[in-house]
Amino acid sequence: MPPKKQTQPDLNTLAAVADYFKVLSETSRLQILHHLRSSPMNVMELCEATGLGQANISKHLKVLTQAGILSRQPKGTSAYYEIIDPAIFEFCDLACDRIHDRILKQTKALKQLKQLQR
Repeated sequence: MPPKKQTQPDLNTLAAVADYFKVLSETSRLQILHHLRSSPMNVMELCEATGLGQANISKHLKVLTQAGILSRQPKGTSAYYEIIDPAIFEFCDLACDRIHDRILKQTKALKQLKQLQR
């Protein structure tokens, strides 16, 4: 099968991708996503799991929900948040693996440099 031809995305698509990356560029949001990976959670559960304050968690949940990454399901007096598309974790895992590999290479290079300086 011939390789799929890459087409240049239009500016609106590129802008949407940039906005998506902006949503994921906040450490606290990545932390929240990590905790939601196993099961839906409410705000108080996320506060306990992350150590972040309620107002902070609520602000980030709103951003993640508006970006279409999370859904909000009211249950009794609470609302539970869950991942809409689990493919987000494939993306995050890929990024984490690449960064981890880069750090290992940099560490190895620094060790070699220190040995040369002796």
